[in-house]
Amino acid sequence: MQTLDPSKVVDTVSSDMISNSNEGLYRLGKNSKVQPGIATKVKVSDNGLKYTFTLRKNSKWSNGDPVTAADFVYSWRRTVAPKTASEYAYIFEGIKNAAAITAGQKPVSDLGVQAVGKYQLVVTLERNIPYFKLLMGFTPFFPQNQRAVEKYGSKYGTAAKYMVYNGPYKMTGWSGSNLKWNLVKNNQYWDKKHVKLTDISFQVTKSPTTSYNLYQDNKLDETYLNAEQAKQLNTNKEYVSLKQARTTYLEFNQTKKEFQNKKIREALSYAVNRQQLVNKVLGNGSLPAKSIVSKDLALHNGKDFADTAATTAGVTYNKEKAQKLWKEGLQELGVKSLSFSLLGDDDDVSKSVSTYLQSQLETNLPGAQVSVLNLPKKTRITRSTTGQFDVVISGWAADFSDPISFLDLFTKDNSYNFGKWSNAQYDKLVTASKTTDVNHDTQRWNDLVQAAKLLSTEQGVAPLYQVAQAQMLKSKVKGVVYNTAGVAFNFKNAYVTQ
Repeated sequence: MQTLDPSKVVDTVSSDMISNSNEGLYRLGKNSKVQPGIATKVKVSDNGLKYTFTLRKNSKWSNGDPVTAADFVYSWRRTVAPKTASEYAYIFEGIKNAAAITAGQKPVSDLGVQAVGKYQLVVTLERNIPYFKLLMGFTPFFPQNQRAVEKYGSKYGTAAKYMVYNGPYKMTGWSGSNLKWNLVKNNQYWDKKHVKLTDISFQVTKSPTTSYNLYQDNKLDETYLNAEQAKQLNTNKEYVSLKQARTTYLEFNQTKKEFQNKKIREALSYAVNRQQLVNKVLGNGSLPAKSIVSKDLALHNGKDFADTAATTAGVTYNKEKAQKLWKEGLQELGVKSLSFSLLGDDDDVSKSVSTYLQSQLETNLPGAQVSVLNLPKKTRITRSTTGQFDVVISGWAADFSDPISFLDLFTKDNSYNFGKWSNAQYDKLVTASKTTDVNHDTQRWNDLVQAAKLLSTEQGVAPLYQVAQAQMLKSKVKGVVYNTAGVAFNFKNAYVTQ
């Protein structure tokens, strides 16, 4: 885990924990259907630019404070404030003045969110946002208790005890760096009668072998599997492969001369056999990426976005083409060889992927010298955000079921554009999808398809695979809601049979 601060979260594990120990206007139910959270009803203006939410009066924080409209106003303002430096500030764009505030051009008080009394929240948009209700079930839009933020100061969200909770569970046992923690039933939660579990225990093991042994000894009810385990156990009745709206990709540091060279980037991408990667290294049901956008995320007229946006450029294996581009790229740089580091996480899967990529690149590209650096996730994220890498294995899980959740990342000024790729036409297409074409479904779709194709053909990043997580889950565990996009796991209605 990285943090419990909704304004600072960037990783999926932290987001899942925050989303089960806190609650926004909505919760995400099965198949990403929005369900009532703090909001009991909503009124939308005729032009779709004003949402008036009525909040329930029986929702409390774990410190006893009522959850009010002011908590949403405070939270949203805190996230978009430049001094917070939230990686997710960009996702508020479209709410009145959000972009101007994050750019430092307007005060946070100008954000289009207002508390009318204690239990009415009014949100004003600058433009229609087709996926607005889905956003309201996503972690950065959750309320925050101002008293707690100010009480804990810089420690807020850095450990379980420096936090207050308004969700089905409370976090306990997380010190900020340890590898075990718990979600414990929150007796202040407004809907506690439907929360059946009293305690969910989590532990991080760097080795799937260790965790599978614990699973076999009935000390765990759920465990992730590595490739070899997945191959051996995929006929077991308790085996589950969860496809995710998550793409793993290579990101190149394009502040460096060698990676500003398109042919070098293309060569590195063409040198990787993605089918072999998912079959032999992962073996968990993951799919070779067709584009940066995952399959089964979005449909238009019955066609999947990933299929429509698929290209051969940027996502396929072609050794001969890779070597030709590599040779030309090196000549343009005036060198005969290229040494660079490949940054990744330090879990077993990431290490296996890193080793495979190192082998592919050094074998297929004469003169490529690749050093692998596997670091704890928290450290890898810090290095990514500060540009301390050559090539990094990045991953993105969609925040909601729309292609823009992926494509927004690679616009010029997006805080998640770690490699600093920049393309004016790409930015123009993404902007059009959110402004001039936002109310025209087909044109908006076409904008995003063209943007995805452009990202691949220009090799802004190199998509590798769509993640599927192989796991074992005891058949006695019921009621866990899993979604591919946004908050992955919703444990609110989970229970265990005898």
